[in-house]
Amino acid sequence: MRTDFLVFRLGSSVINSQPLHNFLRDVENTMDGCDAAITTMGGMDGERRVDYEGNNHVIEAAGILGISRCILVTSIGCGDSKHAAPPEVFEALKDVLAEKEKAERILIRYYTNMNWTIIRPGGLKSEPATGKAILTEDNLVIGSIHREDVAALVIRALNSPNTERKIFTVMDPSITVSVNDRVVKPFITSAP
Repeated sequence: MRTDFLVFRLGSSVINSQPLHNFLRDVENTMDGCDAAITTMGGMDGERRVDYEGNNHVIEAAGILGISRCILVTSIGCGDSKHAAPPEVFEALKDVLAEKEKAERILIRYYTNMNWTIIRPGGLKSEPATGKAILTEDNLVIGSIHREDVAALVIRALNSPNTERKIFTVMDPSITVSVNDRVVKPFITSAP
């Protein structure tokens, strides 16, 4: 179970919390005074999925507190990237993807004063970063990416105003070839 989120304060302090433990109140108290929120939640909290509920608590708390920058990390297969995922992968993950997509829709529709970014990684790997991963606006590309490279791209997107109010796919062309053999145009790379 991953029920963690990161909240950045001036000076890049990081606070960890368990958003489903005491719900919105704890999340809001933790985030008070923060400049930005990044949420990567997924998995189960007992019998409940956190993919929507937990992410929604972070998004709602950010809105209540006037936090103007939020990055939501979901997955390829959400929203307009549904057709990027192979049918058997989409079928296996459809319930998870539906919950993550619900969180995306809430962020886009109801938090119109927030500078949000949605980042959709493909298959996650746990090896060290390659520094060759890319952030792309191509919603039909799919591929694998190392978790460390996702983190690097999230931080680069956080500090890049031209990523605000946009949805990106992240993948690493050096470890995988796109399943659909698309030529991918990088928007940002994980290398500084």
